[in-house]
Amino acid sequence: MHTVPDHDAHKPAEIAALIEEAGVGKARLPAGQMLVLAMLAGAFIGFGAAAFSMVMAGTDPTFGPARLLGGVVFALGLILVVVGGAELFTGNALMVMATVDGKITVPQLLRNWVIVYAGNLIGAVSLAVAFSLAGLLNGGMGGTAVSIAEAKAALPVTEAFMRGALCNALVCLALWLSFAARTVAGKILAILWPISGFVLLGLEHSVANMYFFPQGWAAGADLNPSAVLVQMIAVTAGNILGGAGGVALAYRYAFLGKRDG
Repeated sequence: MHTVPDHDAHKPAEIAALIEEAGVGKARLPAGQMLVLAMLAGAFIGFGAAAFSMVMAGTDPTFGPARLLGGVVFALGLILVVVGGAELFTGNALMVMATVDGKITVPQLLRNWVIVYAGNLIGAVSLAVAFSLAGLLNGGMGGTAVSIAEAKAALPVTEAFMRGALCNALVCLALWLSFAARTVAGKILAILWPISGFVLLGLEHSVANMYFFPQGWAAGADLNPSAVLVQMIAVTAGNILGGAGGVALAYRYAFLGKRDG
C-alpha cells in the first residue's frame, strides 16, 4: 500500500475538501463548546496583539522593518488558534464553502459566526483587562497601546472596510496553507508569512481590534465609543468579504465547482 510521506503537502483540491469537511464539524459543535473555544481564540489573538504592542513600543510605527518584526510576533495568535485548537471568527469565513455546497445550512453558518464572534470578544476583552491589572500598560507598551487604538478609531469607514477585506484574504490564505501542511512545523511556517504580511501592510483584523481597543482604553486612550463601533462594523464586514468572497468562494469554484458540471 502506497503511503504519502509526512512532509508532502496536501494538493489544493485536497485542501478544499478538508476545509469543507472542517466547516461541517464547526457547524455541529455544541454551543457551549463553541463559545469556550471562541473565547480561547479571542485570548490567543489578544496575546499576539499584545506582543505586537510591546515590539512596537518606542519605535516609528511606519518603519517597515519594525512592523515586520511586529507581524512575526503577532502570528503567535493564529499559531495558537490552529495548533492549539480554537474557533476564530475571521477564519470561519471559510465555512461558506460548506454552505454553498449544501453541507451546512445558512442558519448553521450564522449560528457559528454569532457565537464565535461573541466568544472572541469576551476572550479578547478579558485578556486586555488582565494585562491592565498586571501593570503591563503603565510603561512604553501603554503609550503604544494608546497610539494604536486612536489611529484605528480615526480610520475612514471605506479604508477600514477595505483594509478588513484585504486582511482576511491573507488570514484565510494562511489557514488554507496550514491545511496543506502535515506537520506542526509546516503549519507554523505556513501561517507566519501571510500574517506577518498583513500586519506589515497595516491591514485590519476584527478580532485583533477586539483586543486593541480595550487595551487602548485601559492605557488611557481618548476613544469615541461611536467611532470604535463604526470601525468594528466596517472591519468585520470587510473581513467577511475578503475571507468568504475573496478566498472561500474563489477556491470553491476552482477546486470543487466541477461537481456542478
